[in-house]
Amino acid sequence: MMRGAPEQARRALIFTKFSKFFCVAFTFCARCVRIQGMKQSAHIRRRLGSGVQIVLVGALTGALVGVLVSLYAALAAAAEDFARGYYRFFLDHPAFVPLLFLALALGAIVVGGVVRFLPLIRGSGIPQTEGAMRGLMRFHWYRELTGMFAVSLFTIFMGLSAGGEGPSILIGGALGHGASDLLRRNALIRRYQITGGACAGLAVAFNAPLTGMAFAFEEGQKRFTPEVFFCAVSAVVVAVLMRMLLAVPLGLPVGAYFSTFVFSDFTPVFYAYVLGAALLTALLGVGTYYLIFLARRLFKKLKFWKGTGKFLLPFLFAGAAGLISLYAIGGGHAFISDLGSASEASISVFSSPLWASLLIVVVLKLVATVLNMGAGVPCGAFVPMLAIGAGLGALLSLLAQTMGMDPAYTDMLIVICMATYFTAIAKAPVTGIVMTVELTWNFMFLLPAVMGVAAGYLVGDIFHTKPVYERLLDEMLEEEDKPALFAARYFVNGTGMAAGRRIRDVLWPADVRITRIERGEERILPDGNTLILEGDILTAEGEEAESRAVLAEIIGAEVP
Repeated sequence: MMRGAPEQARRALIFTKFSKFFCVAFTFCARCVRIQGMKQSAHIRRRLGSGVQIVLVGALTGALVGVLVSLYAALAAAAEDFARGYYRFFLDHPAFVPLLFLALALGAIVVGGVVRFLPLIRGSGIPQTEGAMRGLMRFHWYRELTGMFAVSLFTIFMGLSAGGEGPSILIGGALGHGASDLLRRNALIRRYQITGGACAGLAVAFNAPLTGMAFAFEEGQKRFTPEVFFCAVSAVVVAVLMRMLLAVPLGLPVGAYFSTFVFSDFTPVFYAYVLGAALLTALLGVGTYYLIFLARRLFKKLKFWKGTGKFLLPFLFAGAAGLISLYAIGGGHAFISDLGSASEASISVFSSPLWASLLIVVVLKLVATVLNMGAGVPCGAFVPMLAIGAGLGALLSLLAQTMGMDPAYTDMLIVICMATYFTAIAKAPVTGIVMTVELTWNFMFLLPAVMGVAAGYLVGDIFHTKPVYERLLDEMLEEEDKPALFAARYFVNGTGMAAGRRIRDVLWPADVRITRIERGEERILPDGNTLILEGDILTAEGEEAESRAVLAEIIGAEVP
């Protein structure tokens, strides 16, 4: 028994040491888990806080856009109606026609002078807004907002073939910029809110929320991320709700944007007519694309009156076109609506047959749109392009009827050609498909519309055309002075948005490229799929000095 006592004491001592070691190890592990949990919780709170911030600022942006763009849409409709009224007066009293052209010439000089001092309002406003979304362009939001609001309404009042949807996008983007500035948000949040405001402006103008969101993903950021989704949804939903509240007081339509079209069941042979019409429409769309940039090159050579004189041609042509047909005035909503089955017979120019009247209106709208975009008149070209496509669809439907197509398919073919023409020029197929369905509130022709839009995109791709708004943006950027390049290294910490994401999922400043990642002793040449981990050191190259501060917010502190 005495011999067993030392053995028991030794075992007790070993057990005690093991127990202490186990307690220390357990405590250490628990602390590690707790620290890691705290880091993860902070990471989740940071991500959640960023998302909530985007949603809240997006809701404010949407409220502002809903009010102002609804007011703009009501004023644009009133200005177009007023222009139609005084053009009818000049048609009834030809002796006063010289006064019309004198007023148009003075209006051209006024618009040219304003554009000279506010160059970022030239054109439809969509390229500039896309540039601001991607961090490629900056503008003083209050100047561009007020300038585009006033000048684009003035062009509609003067009877130009001008729509309000493009300016609505710029107005919305400027309001998103202003909301983020007033709340003192950083540059990254500002870009998200410009995106949300722009797509909300389009949604309010068309009363089409899905079209606005599709525009944000496909045309604006050209990517789908949770942040883009949050800012687009919050801004669009609140903006459309505000439009619904203001629709009755402002006299805005509450139903489908194009409500006169009638759709019926179709047989498989209809796809053959769709394919033929889509190919022809797409070819004409590609031709229009090249005409636009030919006109831009020619207008750049017109330097008289310090560049303001080039606006005389689109203004004077608008006067002549308006005297030929009132359908040449405004964006083309009335023309598209009158192509519907309910009022088809009302389209007549100089008592010409229907096909000749349609051809005259399409040519007038086409030439006016090319001149406006070539000269950079501050007015929308979105709806004029849809009107040209719809007119082409009506002409092709008449041709198809001579080959045996059922006249009941006419309205469907018109809407499909409208989407095809838009896609061939803008190269935004998802927006084109969603837009045609949402503007008519009918899903019956969805599959033929997909086929037509695909044909339009394919034809544009065969001719190697870039999206028209992207190419316009490239030309604007070429006119600007290029800043000096910089290269800097940043330490990835847990407070930035980059940690734990792949490079393609981070909204980098547009002028920035991530050229190298240092991970311990490893050196990585990254691509879009490369995962960024906390503790990495990223090397970034860019052009804009402001991008360095944005990178510090996204990644972490700059390494000396």
